[in-house]
Amino acid sequence: MAARAAIVVGVGAQSGLGAALACRFAREGLCVVLVGRTLERLELVATDIRANGGKARVAVADVTNEDEVTALFNTLEAPETLELVAYNVGSNVMVPSLEMHAADFEDMWRQNALGGFLIGRQAIRTMLPCKRGSVIYTGATASLRARPGFMAFASAKAALRAVAQGFAREFGPQGIHVAHVVIDGVIRGDYARERFAGFVKAKGSDGLLELDDIAETYWTLHQQPRSAWTHELDLRPFKEAF
Repeated sequence: MAARAAIVVGVGAQSGLGAALACRFAREGLCVVLVGRTLERLELVATDIRANGGKARVAVADVTNEDEVTALFNTLEAPETLELVAYNVGSNVMVPSLEMHAADFEDMWRQNALGGFLIGRQAIRTMLPCKRGSVIYTGATASLRARPGFMAFASAKAALRAVAQGFAREFGPQGIHVAHVVIDGVIRGDYARERFAGFVKAKGSDGLLELDDIAETYWTLHQQPRSAWTHELDLRPFKEAF
């Protein structure tokens, strides 16, 4: 039986969504390729996975670079079958619109829309011969609406949502499940604790999304029968207003 593989793009902190997704997929027996920009952080997550009996490899890559994305998928080892790809890239910064530099606006678009397209395209190319597999994109509240200070982030996430929808409509009938998950709230993890400590404290114990619960939802999406696929869903704490 061919080994089953998954690729998680956007793995940073040990207490972060990328790491939680990788750990969840590894528990199901998938060999997980961890992709990010910092080797040391990737190795920490890979070590955790291996310590718990899973299989993991690491790859440092710029997902906005077409050649690097192609090389990333070439690291899959025969006879591995690529079963699942999660795209979890895209940093969020608050900058007033009139103070946003064009280069920063473009960089945010490249991380989300361009990177999401390049990874999705290569993932689907790899999965199509078997006519099965899942590509899951991490979206945000900003995927659906822009707010002051977050125009660049919202435009980038909205573009990523369009990429996901385009792939889903084109390749769903060929057996590839493409899903987009709107994270409508703040995730309990290192990123929020470091950047929004006051906000995290104000939300309280039940006001944040839990990493393991989000990861479980991603795995559930991957496991869905093809007669009832979900393309888009939104996740938020029960106390979060919307």
